[in-house]
Amino acid sequence: MRPFSLRLRLTAWYFGILAPSLLAISVIAVYGMNRSINSAVDHALDERATAVRALMRRTLPTGSIQDLVDEIKEHSQLDATGDLMQVADARARWLYRSRLLADHDVPLPAATQPAVRTERFNGLTLRIRNERISIDGTEFSVQVATPLHEFREAIERFQWLLYVVVPALLLCATAGGYFMSRRALSPVEKVIDAAESIGAKNLSSRLVVPSTGDELQRLSETLNKMLTRIEGAFTTVSQFTADASHELRTPLAILRTRAELALRRARSADEYREVLEQLLNGLERTSDLVDRLMLLARSDSGAQSLHRSELDLNVILRRVCEQGVTLAAAKNLNFKAELEPHGILLEGDQDFLERLFLILIDNAIKYTPACGDVAISSRLVGSMATIAVRDSGIGIGASDLPNVFERFYRADKARSRESGGSGLGLAIGRWIAEAHDGAISVESMPGEGATFSVSLPVSRVTSSRFRHVAGRT
Repeated sequence: MRPFSLRLRLTAWYFGILAPSLLAISVIAVYGMNRSINSAVDHALDERATAVRALMRRTLPTGSIQDLVDEIKEHSQLDATGDLMQVADARARWLYRSRLLADHDVPLPAATQPAVRTERFNGLTLRIRNERISIDGTEFSVQVATPLHEFREAIERFQWLLYVVVPALLLCATAGGYFMSRRALSPVEKVIDAAESIGAKNLSSRLVVPSTGDELQRLSETLNKMLTRIEGAFTTVSQFTADASHELRTPLAILRTRAELALRRARSADEYREVLEQLLNGLERTSDLVDRLMLLARSDSGAQSLHRSELDLNVILRRVCEQGVTLAAAKNLNFKAELEPHGILLEGDQDFLERLFLILIDNAIKYTPACGDVAISSRLVGSMATIAVRDSGIGIGASDLPNVFERFYRADKARSRESGGSGLGLAIGRWIAEAHDGAISVESMPGEGATFSVSLPVSRVTSSRFRHVAGRT
């Protein structure tokens, strides 16, 4: 079953809130009208009872019962509210009784009845006030009443008005709510249509951002930022795929050509061995390239995780320096290490950190001519450890410096394929540094060598010592 649209759901919520609200208002209005009418009627009855009580207290002390009856009759004729009153003595004998109350046989109140009550007598609804009056030791019972049929009719007319007005108001309000929700959501429909029109071929397209300052503007800006990130990721993946295909195609073509040439004619065992050795070397380089590609792919997807533990940076650098001495000796280079004398502890992955520093040392040795210098140093600055690898090699041009950490990038001189580089080492090094909450940078001038610096956060410093290492062929 297809779910209802947001517009219909908003309208339904609006109706669901408004309907009970109007119903509650109607009930409160009718109840309040009843209370107001009863209060006004009770106040009028109280004034009439007070007037009768004053009349009796003024007449009886000096007059007879007949005088009292005559005064009450005269008073009832002058009463603007109508002749609805009856008076009885202590023996329940009627002294005065209005025609309407007598016709409907309104009885004297029982002792347990409230002073003010509403009762219906032979089709007539009355609001009656009962009062007992004592004058010179004689008890009298006085009742004053007001018919409620006119008030009841007014309340009924008001109720019928509510029966008509409330549904009409609810219907109009619901229709208005549906219209307003449609108007309010129409920009969202435009955003949906624009978003649906953006695909792999037009990722550079963006949504139109309205200058409304509301959630719709924020939604459009957020979607545009998301599209920018998606476009960047898509471009990176596309470029990565293209570069990887290009990098793999060349060594595979070379391996295939060598194998085909070896099979064109019969060869001696030594010749076949030489071809196999060439194929093996090529396969090893290709395998290393694939491993590096897989590492970068896993890092992009977040699948490559670090196994962090507390490490001594000096121990890592010592192992790397031992390999650096060996590599430098193969090219007749001077290699030395000037490291922080105190132990520097940090949280990280030992294998990846060793790989980072070895990449930098290998890169420095690879592009430094014979009899040149390669040095590694470390120093502690606040809570950061800075490891620098310097060489006296051919250097890097100013136009190439911003790109040396990009994948598959090679400067014309410093990163040629003939030197054995794949263009991935420094890209991997940058990922390792950033994965350890650090940073990597380079400074260089053509012909003056290069300095690669890595900054890593330190957890604490110990008093352990590390001797300097130097090596030369």
